[in-house]
Formats: sequence, C-alpha cells, structure tokens
Amino acid sequence: MGLEKYANKIDEYFARLEDGKAKKIKPSHVLKVISKLQKKEQGLVQEIEATEKDSKKDRLKRKVLIAREHIKRAELLLDKITPPVK
Repeated sequence: MGLEKYANKIDEYFARLEDGKAKKIKPSHVLKVISKLQKKEQGLVQEIEATEKDSKKDRLKRKVLIAREHIKRAELLLDKITPPVK
C-alpha cells in the first residue's frame, strides 16, 4: 500500500472526528496505520542508502518527508481520540 492510501485513511479519520463520530475510530486502527507508515518510511530510507542516482534520492527524500508528516498527523489524531489517563 502506498503513502497516498494511508494519507486518505488519516483524512477519513479526521473527517469522522470533525463530524462528531470520533467514537467510531478505534485507536488500534490508527496505531496500525502509524506502524505501516513507519515501515514505509524505513523502507524508503533503506532505498535511499542503496540508490546511487541523485535524482532518485531526491524523490525518495521527499517521500520520506511526506511519510513523516502523515505519521505526525496520525499521532495527533490518536491524541485527540484517546481519553486522557488519570
């Protein structure tokens, strides 16, 4: 699954949050998306290390930045849907 699909999933969760349907979002699902994004990021970093072509490295670095941004968004969403620990 590509970054775009994970981004759409997070966008869908944020839309639910805005519609007041946050109870339908399970934290385990958000954690699963975060985990997959982290694996994707690690794979891209490994690919950057293995690549010699500068243009491809630049493209992969942009993808890593995008993956990190989506991870941050997912973590923010998780904070919003997870009840605070007392």
